[in-house]
Amino acid sequence: MDGLSGLSPIERKKLKARAHALNPLVHVGGKGLTEAVIAEIGRALDAHELIKVRVGSMEREEREAALAEICAKLLAHPVQHIGKVLVLYREKPGDPTPA
Repeated sequence: MDGLSGLSPIERKKLKARAHALNPLVHVGGKGLTEAVIAEIGRALDAHELIKVRVGSMEREEREAALAEICAKLLAHPVQHIGKVLVLYREKPGDPTPA
């Protein structure tokens, strides 16, 4: 994922450090990654820029695919995927740097 993220290793490291204390804002339930869930993730990114998403009902391969789909649809950057938690970043308009 490093090559696809569009973030430099230094930017990713800073974002991981910022995300450490965050709680997941969006939880993907049993219905999976629906359009409503993607819209909610988009709203959370608009408000917070850096968020965690919990995807408890998916297997690892499904989580990887969901992360790629979310990033593609919402023009977000994958920061980290640890267990059942995805960390996403999307720069707010007008903000010059992620850190």
